[in-house]
Amino acid sequence: MATATRVLTELRREGLVRAIPGVGTVVEGNRRTNHAGPSTRRPAAQAGALTTVRIVAAGIEIADAEGLDALSMRRVATEIGVATMSLYRHLADKDDLVLQMMNTIFAGWSGPADPPAGWRPRLEIVARALWKSCREHPWLASALSITRPQALSGALPFAEFALSALDGIGLDHPASLTTYLTLVNYVRGTAVNLEQEAEAEALTGVDSAEWLSAQESRLRALAKSAKFPVFTRYVSQEFDFNIDELFEFGLGRLLDGLTVLLANSQPTIRSGVVRSQPQIDTRHQ
Repeated sequence: MATATRVLTELRREGLVRAIPGVGTVVEGNRRTNHAGPSTRRPAAQAGALTTVRIVAAGIEIADAEGLDALSMRRVATEIGVATMSLYRHLADKDDLVLQMMNTIFAGWSGPADPPAGWRPRLEIVARALWKSCREHPWLASALSITRPQALSGALPFAEFALSALDGIGLDHPASLTTYLTLVNYVRGTAVNLEQEAEAEALTGVDSAEWLSAQESRLRALAKSAKFPVFTRYVSQEFDFNIDELFEFGLGRLLDGLTVLLANSQPTIRSGVVRSQPQIDTRHQ
C-alpha cells in the first residue's frame, strides 16, 4: 500500500492520473499525443495571457481535487498549457505559489456589514468562516502555520475582525493574541483531518462512514479480547461520527472556557500564556 501510494502520487504529479472522490484514482482521459509533438491536456486554456491570477487559480483547482502533494509548477503548467519555465516569471517557486493560493482564499472573505454585538458571536463568525474555507479547500489547514505564520495580506481583514472582537473585553495584549491564535489553531487542528480523509477516499473509493462500518467488528473483538469493559460498552453502542458536529462541539467548549476565564478570574500573562487566578467556590467542600 505504501508503494502504491507513492506511485500514485508520482503519476498525479505527471498529470497521468487524477483522483475522483468516491471512486478512486483513474487514468487521465484527456491526455493525448500525436506525431506533431507533445500534447496539452487543455488546449482551450491556452487562450489569453499568462497571469499570476490564472496560475494561482489553476493551483487551487489542482490542490482542491488532489491535495498539495499533487501540486507542482510542472503540473500547473500542464494544466494551463504553457511551458513550466514561463511560470517563474510570475512566481518564485512552489512555496510562493502556495502562499498566493492561501492569500487568494483569505482575500475572498469579508466580515458582515453589521456584525453582532459581543465578543462570542464575533469569534464564532471567525471560526466558522475559517472552517468553511478549510472545508472547501482541504489542503488549507496543513498549509497554514501557527509557529511560522505567513505574511498574507488577504488575511488581514480576517485577523482584524477577530482581534477587534477580543479588544477591550478585559484581556491584555498577550492574552488577546494568545486567545486568537488558540482559536485559529483549534480550527486548523480539526481541519487537518479533512485533507487526510479526502486523500484516503480518493485512493480507496471508501468514505469514512464505510470505513468505520467495516472496522466495527474488529474494534469490538479487540475490546472484548483485551477486557476493557468501558471501551467495549462505548463501541458497542451506535454512534454517528460527524466532523462538523465535532467542530461545533469543540468550538462551543473553547468559547465556554473563555467565558469562565473572563467572568471568574483575573488573567495574568507569563511568556504569552494565560494563567488564571480562579475564584474558588468552597460551599460544597
